[in-house]
Amino acid sequence: MTDKSWVNLLGLMQRARKIVTGEELVVKAIQKKRVVFVIIAADASDNTKKKVTDKCHYYEIPYIFFEDRYVIGQAIGKAERVTVGLVDKGFANKFRSLIE
Repeated sequence: MTDKSWVNLLGLMQRARKIVTGEELVVKAIQKKRVVFVIIAADASDNTKKKVTDKCHYYEIPYIFFEDRYVIGQAIGKAERVTVGLVDKGFANKFRSLIE
């Protein structure tokens, strides 16, 4: 993927406060059905992947394994992040269209 416009979009979502980051906060947001899409770093641990994907399957939230924790963290202006939950449906649809 040479087009990195998704990086700008993640940064915009962070500034708009439309994302939830961190494994525990994302899992809680999934349980409350606050998130509409979940991004999981491809280099996340097996336990984290299983925990988050099981919650996504149970609550029927779409997810994707994407990039690595450093790239995702840099995109949102934070330290490395393993999981990111997108709260806004419009932003989530735009992000999905950019990465597909």
